[in-house]
Amino acid sequence: MQLTPWTHTACEGFVLRGWHSPPSGKPLLHFLHGNGFCGRVYTPMLAPLSEHFDLWLSDVQGHGDSDHGDRFVGWNRSADLAAEAFTAHLPLFSDVPRSAMGHSFGGVLTCLTLAQHPQLFERAVVLDPVLFSPAMLWAMTMAQWTGLSGHHPLARSARARRQHWPDRAEAKSSLEGRGTYRGWTDESLQAFVDHALREAPEGGISLKCAPQRESEIFSSAPQGLWSALSRITTPTLMLHGERTFPFVTASARQWQLINPHVESLQVSGGHCFMQEDPIRTAAHANAFLSP
Repeated sequence: MQLTPWTHTACEGFVLRGWHSPPSGKPLLHFLHGNGFCGRVYTPMLAPLSEHFDLWLSDVQGHGDSDHGDRFVGWNRSADLAAEAFTAHLPLFSDVPRSAMGHSFGGVLTCLTLAQHPQLFERAVVLDPVLFSPAMLWAMTMAQWTGLSGHHPLARSARARRQHWPDRAEAKSSLEGRGTYRGWTDESLQAFVDHALREAPEGGISLKCAPQRESEIFSSAPQGLWSALSRITTPTLMLHGERTFPFVTASARQWQLINPHVESLQVSGGHCFMQEDPIRTAAHANAFLSP
């Protein structure tokens, strides 16, 4: 899978980076990753999709090779910046059909983009997007106002995450079968080791996404999420794992009730089901995006 790097400077001063396929005239697929990951972590799923689509992989602030910047600019601004970078490079691809895809945090950013830019994409697939319920969003907002957001269990877990290993082989061995990475194929875990880690100045290797940035995201929430979800007119498929967070499954049902443009399909696996079965996930996505 041949990819070319791209860059885009945000008005906040940091540089976003990512990868794209050489333009071939095929339909174009925009992809946004989950928190703590980067686009190329999903290579085992994206490689079969690249047979049908040119790819645009966008790494959010502090992820992959994008600059860390200062404070996290927020979910909504991150979605705007991804759309801004994509739009700036669209002349490379001429007038081809465009679709969007995202996982978890990136799935929510994709939804925000669909609502804000209804003409940008013709179809979309979101993979286990963390669609917090209205009650959860209210509680998260209150936690931010009271300074308690950093106590969120996922935020605490992110800050405690190991971030340095002597080499990639040791990193892979220590992650295999544990936590988020349980059930991943060997190819998926290798893609994480290859693309989500970098050489560390002090020697060895470290996470590209600093645990503090991952924690900042878990300690915050998108603004106007359910209003945005109700406004989406782009035909959208939400794939969600049978062993994912319970609120994701409940939100999938609620989203379908308020928006006739949305379909929902439960698949085997957990929150990272696309890393457990990348080939089947790619087939589901291609079937919906290439009707």
